[in-house]
Amino acid sequence: MKILITGATGMVGKELVSLLLQNGITVHYLTTSKDKIINKPNYYGFYWSPQEGYIDENCLMGVESIIHLAGATVSKRWTNNYKQEIIESRIISSSLLYNCLKNHPNQVKQLVSASAIGIYPSSLTQVYTEENTTSDDSFLGNVVVKWEESVDVFKVLNIKVCKLRIGLVLSNKGGALLEMLKPIQMGLGSAFGSGKQVQSWIHVEDLANMFFYAVQNQWYGTYNAVAPNPVTNSELIKTIAKTVNKPLFMPNIPKFVMSLVLGEMHQLLFSSQHVSSRKAEKNGFQFRYRDLAKTLDNLLP
Repeated sequence: MKILITGATGMVGKELVSLLLQNGITVHYLTTSKDKIINKPNYYGFYWSPQEGYIDENCLMGVESIIHLAGATVSKRWTNNYKQEIIESRIISSSLLYNCLKNHPNQVKQLVSASAIGIYPSSLTQVYTEENTTSDDSFLGNVVVKWEESVDVFKVLNIKVCKLRIGLVLSNKGGALLEMLKPIQMGLGSAFGSGKQVQSWIHVEDLANMFFYAVQNQWYGTYNAVAPNPVTNSELIKTIAKTVNKPLFMPNIPKFVMSLVLGEMHQLLFSSQHVSSRKAEKNGFQFRYRDLAKTLDNLLP
């Protein structure tokens, strides 16, 4: 089996590539940096430039499934220019892939795309399943709606489209966990706002496994990529502190303070999404990391 990956050099992409190679899958990956093109056994790089509308169509040779992870990080201050980049990095890359498939002979039967639980409206009480049709009226909510629309068009090419709505990804190689750990290790850890906002998380290893499982089982439609046991922000911070044996005595950080520090991006810390993993489990996916404490024991020294 050959799989084409976009975003292969990101945190999730690296985990996924490692998993696929261990399972004897040949990986083609697209990169915007010619320096990152490496050709090893079963691992082949191809250049693309979504901004310039260029893609090496040889990337499609023998490929049956595409895993689409490319997109600028949202964990960076949202200036107007950067907000545009967050949207365009997703929409333009999807459009370039679509046109490449439309205009070149290929064997692609399925596209599995990253999406995000940020599409769900912030709520302290609602439990969201994939059937929910309302979207959050915020910058992030609108980004995810446009992102999903940009991959749904692949259905016109008779390609199965699967979207994994990803929660808070926990990894010891980057992302939110390491940023939350820094103040805790300095004895300055605390929850944000009321601390009651629900955080639906997933271990990066489970997320990579879910992408692979989605390909193996030809999933289509929308699936929530979150562990079965979400926690509040307070529980998350307390469990991290307990795992690394650090005390927590600082008061919760008010929303207006983080708004001053981070600007509009502070929404990431205060939005609340209690998201259900039941559909993925009903369709046979088994989580290795279901419990936050065990997950953190695995990830943190």
